[in-house]
Amino acid sequence: MKYVVLIIIFLILISIFLYLENNLIDVTRYLIKSQSIKSRVKIVHLSDLHSKPFKKALERTRSLKPDIIVITGDYIDDKAKNKQKMLNYAENLCEIAPVYYITGNHERRLENFDILMGELEKCGFNVLLNEYTTFNVGDNEISILGLDENIADFDDYKARRRGDFEYPDMEQYFREFERSSGFRIVLSHCPENFEGVEQLNYSNYDFDLQLSGHAHGGQFILPIIGPVYSPGQGIHPKYARGSFGERPKLIVSRGLGNAEFPFRLFNHPEINVITLSRKF
Repeated sequence: MKYVVLIIIFLILISIFLYLENNLIDVTRYLIKSQSIKSRVKIVHLSDLHSKPFKKALERTRSLKPDIIVITGDYIDDKAKNKQKMLNYAENLCEIAPVYYITGNHERRLENFDILMGELEKCGFNVLLNEYTTFNVGDNEISILGLDENIADFDDYKARRRGDFEYPDMEQYFREFERSSGFRIVLSHCPENFEGVEQLNYSNYDFDLQLSGHAHGGQFILPIIGPVYSPGQGIHPKYARGSFGERPKLIVSRGLGNAEFPFRLFNHPEINVITLSRKF
């Protein structure tokens, strides 16, 4: 009987630990100075909710009082789970600030992809599918290019590992974007495309900041080892969290939800807050 009680206590403690790992939110802040910025702009970056109507993330986003919100894909998972709840969640986000959204691999697996995009636009999302938009925040001009990389099928991942995947040519979108004005932001679901994939290498283009997700922080972050695994990057992924480069700079979100694997380890859900300020 004693051992049964100990096992039950152990299982309860493990359950509490895993719940906290999946639900305690880290807010990671970045400051970027640019001559293109005249007054401060606060951006909240969300990624990889995977159909999780995360109330704490919504409340935290509201408390941060962003000027704009960007979402870098996998907002809804490939089973369209909690679809109506996520549409309601989208409306709640749009009440806080303008939302700029791109797709991830999960949305691209959905049969009713076009219908979903229309529904998200109706909720207020600015859906960017290989297109850019320019707008003002106060006296600042901001341009955002949203990439629809459409790397969705599981066979795509196998082909990438083999080295025979045919990457979509994104150069035309970047060349058009380079003619835009103001502070230039690229939204890309896959962070490795910044400089880790030779055929793409977005870092070669002229823009200020790339925001990405997808890697889930490596799912597990272990002492000494660091991030463990990411689709598209494999074991010990380099582009799983944090920032890379100066201009352009890449910032990778660890994301807020989970996909096939149900829990995180030493890798809390994350909200990124990027403050743009004037460079003197």
